[in-house]
Parts: sequence; structure tokens; C-alpha cells
Amino acid sequence: LVIGVARDSTQQTLFSLEERVSLIKEATGKINHVHVKPFEGLLVDFAKKEKAKAMVRGLRAVSDFEYEFQLALMNRKLEPNLETVFLMPREELTYISSRLVKEIARLGGDIDLFVPPNVAKALRSKLRNAQT
Repeated sequence: LVIGVARDSTQQTLFSLEERVSLIKEATGKINHVHVKPFEGLLVDFAKKEKAKAMVRGLRAVSDFEYEFQLALMNRKLEPNLETVFLMPREELTYISSRLVKEIARLGGDIDLFVPPNVAKALRSKLRNAQT
């Protein structure tokens, strides 16, 4: 399994690309055959470079579906041999988003139920440093 971490110049991210890669590597470190790699540009180009046969994308809500569906069709046009597989979370996890987790952390709430321990620690530290 290759987890691709995109450098997105259109979004203001709290963590740098390098920090995100490091956090994911730490969170998945005990799982065999998982590789975390940063990339720039089109996801289909990254997938081809990695010789991927399928991309796994998450759908939390109906609102995600339209965008993800369009993206999957566009990716299929760009690379016909690459499939997109959609996974839905368990019902009790559908409401979780990075925006909400950051807001809870910013307001001093407990985020331990929503993110791995290393991410919770890094997020608290990042927010603490931003306030000083």
C-alpha cells in the first residue's frame, strides 16, 4: 500500500508536506507493507509512477460524492487502466473532518478520539506555538 501525500499549493495547510509525511509514517509504522510518499502534480501521474492498479478514496458524506465521482471519471479519462475504489467510514466516523478536529483542538477540546496519538500531540504543539 502506498499512501500518497500531495503538495497542494491551493490550500493553506497547518502542517508542511514534510510534517504530514512524517506524521503518517509514524502513525502507520507498525503496519507491514505501507509506504508513505510525497508527490506533486497529478495523482494519476503519481499512481502510474508507483505502478498502481487502483486508488482508494474516502467518502464521508453525500456532499463528497459528486466531487469524488467527477474526479474519478477525469482520472479514468487520463489513465484508463487505473481504477478508483470508494470506501465509506463507519457511521460513527462520518462527521469527522480535519477542520472540525483543528477547531476542537484550538478551543482546548479533547481530540484523542479523532486522531492517532502522535497527530494529537503535534496538533496541540503546533497550535500552542502559533499562539505565542
